[in-house]
Amino acid sequence: MATASAVPQVGDSRIGKRWDRLFFGGMVLLMLATVAVGFAHTYYMAGVFAAPLRSRVLQVHGAVFSLWMILLLVQATLVASGQVRIHRRLGVAGVFIAAGVVVLGVLAAGDSLAHQGPQAPAAILSFAITPFTDMLVFAILAGAAFVLRRKPAAHKRLILFATIAMMRAALFRWPFPFLYHNQVRALLASYVFVLMVVAYDLWSERRVRRATMWAVALLLFVHAVRIPMGQTEGWRAFAQWFGSLGI
Repeated sequence: MATASAVPQVGDSRIGKRWDRLFFGGMVLLMLATVAVGFAHTYYMAGVFAAPLRSRVLQVHGAVFSLWMILLLVQATLVASGQVRIHRRLGVAGVFIAAGVVVLGVLAAGDSLAHQGPQAPAAILSFAITPFTDMLVFAILAGAAFVLRRKPAAHKRLILFATIAMMRAALFRWPFPFLYHNQVRALLASYVFVLMVVAYDLWSERRVRRATMWAVALLLFVHAVRIPMGQTEGWRAFAQWFGSLGI
């Protein structure tokens, strides 16, 4: 007679990998759909490189960010199909794409400031801290994921959270009244992804993994301090200077 311990449980290594593949693959698809909906009108359905964006920086920024999202999907598919060796090799290219996301994200923020001109309103200068800190969080988490690439559980969670840090921009552009051009609601909506990862940790392992805790702590800390920091004269002066560079 089989004992109770012989029955696979959630978190059992025999079924844990299968659930991980379903969950993390599903999360990537959900984020990909979020980005597609958010930028459909102004970018994807507008013809990508034919989209009427105001500068070449924004065109390249959109392309590299899209490449990052496609890479996540390809990597998740490779893991699900057992092609771990190819997954790791492609991860090297991911380092350069991630670096491009950060650099072009900062340049896109500078382009937005330059577009406002030397007399940019104080509210615009204060808000500029948002994309800058989004890129900071992405860089920290993506960098940590690369360092911990030999620890799959931490690696894939950090990659997810790095991407979650950029979901606000897509949700802000969703064509629904409760989200469209509402920064606070878009940010809060992005926390749904955070809660899903925490809930999965609790469901699959009966605990929240350390990588998840650190990533959530970083997100919440940065989101909390950037609002008052953006109101300071020091930040506004920096934002005005950066915009004047005309990058």
